[in-house]
Amino acid sequence: METRIKKNFDALNGKCTIIPFVSGGDPDIKQNTAILKSFAKNGARILECGFNFNAPVSDGDPIQNSSYRGLKSGAYMDEVFEIMKEFRKDYKQQGTILMGYMNVILNFGEDNFLKKCKQVGIDGLIISDLPFPENIPFVKKCRNYGVTFVQLIAPTTPKERVLKINEYADELLYYISLLGVTGSALKNSPEDIQKKYIEIKNLCPNKRVVVGFGIVKEVIKKFKNVDGLVVGSQICSTIEKSIQNGQNSAAVEESTKLYKSLLNEVKN
Repeated sequence: METRIKKNFDALNGKCTIIPFVSGGDPDIKQNTAILKSFAKNGARILECGFNFNAPVSDGDPIQNSSYRGLKSGAYMDEVFEIMKEFRKDYKQQGTILMGYMNVILNFGEDNFLKKCKQVGIDGLIISDLPFPENIPFVKKCRNYGVTFVQLIAPTTPKERVLKINEYADELLYYISLLGVTGSALKNSPEDIQKKYIEIKNLCPNKRVVVGFGIVKEVIKKFKNVDGLVVGSQICSTIEKSIQNGQNSAAVEESTKLYKSLLNEVKN
């Protein structure tokens, strides 16, 4: 599929990019939309937005808290779609990925969910609790709607399984850098993570591979040779600090400042 995700990676010409993640509706719907637009304005080519669930089992405290704030602000699935629709009014070229849990999709209805994705301009999906091969029927359904399903690969995934996963992968693979939840400190050395990354790239030479979980500003320079790095927990923590300081209105400015500094790490 010739999606905006692929087009943006092609335009990067092998350079690493920072993919920011925010939970939909955090700290509120208006500012959340402004944060996503500000990221795009300041260089984000691909963005992730979480659709909120009250039992986010693969997430650590920063993203769990962010998801709860999103729910508290009223950002349920319909509202998250509205946020992305509003984003698309101003930013038509960026790749957008929704990340969340299958329960929400089942409740919404798989076909209704995918139709809505197409209507509002969602390019891809990451479903944390729908692993291969259980995801094959949904992967096929996503392809029927022209939506990329991003397959996950763990540090312990053997070569044989990577090859099988690749058969049902679209243009993008997500390498989970650690065994744990989002926001955890890296457990493996950057060298070991790079070694696994290179193994995945060699096994799946026609795919882009991004690295997520445990990625913070302090480690980015060690991963400059990868296709992309996903940063979520550090951004969500920055939003939380703005709220704790009684400055909800500062969330856009502070998260944008962080994103620009993350992007500079791969440029310099």
